[in-house]
Amino acid sequence: MIGIIFAMKEELSSFLKNKEIIETKEIYELKFYKLNVNSKDLFVVESGVGKVNSARTTQILIDNFKPNLIINIGVAGGLCDSINVLDIVIGEKLVQYDFDITIFNHPKGYIPKIGEYVETNKELVEKVYNLGKKLNLNIHKGIIASGDKFITDINERKKINNDYNAICCEMEGASIAQVCKLCNTSFIVIRSISDSIDKNSHLDHEEFLEQSCLEISKFLEIIIDTL
Repeated sequence: MIGIIFAMKEELSSFLKNKEIIETKEIYELKFYKLNVNSKDLFVVESGVGKVNSARTTQILIDNFKPNLIINIGVAGGLCDSINVLDIVIGEKLVQYDFDITIFNHPKGYIPKIGEYVETNKELVEKVYNLGKKLNLNIHKGIIASGDKFITDINERKKINNDYNAICCEMEGASIAQVCKLCNTSFIVIRSISDSIDKNSHLDHEEFLEQSCLEISKFLEIIIDTL
C-alpha cells in the first residue's frame, strides 16, 4: 500500500479528479481517501500546510494504514537560477533550514538523532528521476529545504541555497522525511516548481499553482504505474 500526502486542497483535488474513491476514513479530522490507481492501493490525504501538520499526518498514516511507501507531492519555490517554474524536483536529501541549535555547537539544521539531512533511498530517487527524463520532463534531483515560512524575499532564498546547497524550498517535505526515517518507512518527496527566484515569487505562485498541481499529478500517476 502506498500513502500519498498533499499539503493543500488544490494539490489533492487535482489528483482526485476523475478518480473513483473506494472508501473515506476520517481520523482526527483528517480525511484519508482510498483509491486503486494502476492496480495499486493508495491512501491519499491533505495534511495542511507546515511541518507540524505534515508530521502529524505522516504518523497517523503510518500507524493506521502501514504503507510500504509514502510519497509527498506538492509545489515548491525555486532557490537558484537553474530551477524554473513548472520544473520538477526530487529530493535526494531534505533539511529543516529553520531548526537551529547552533548554540550547542551543531550546524544549523542539525536535529538530534536525525542529523542535518534526511536522505532518500538512492535507488528510488534514480528510478523516478530516470522516468522523468524518459518523459522529457524538466526534472532535477537535489536537496529540498523545508521551513515554516513562505519565502518571498530573494535574499532569504539565496541564503538557503548557499547554506544548504538546496535547489528548492517548501514547508513539509523534511518533516515527513524525519517521521518516515524514525518509523523505518520508505519515502520520496517530489515537487513541482510554482515560483522562481525573483522579486515576484508570490505572484508566480498564485499564477502557476493550478498548472503545477496538474503537472505533478500527471507525473505521480505514471510513477505509481512503475512501482
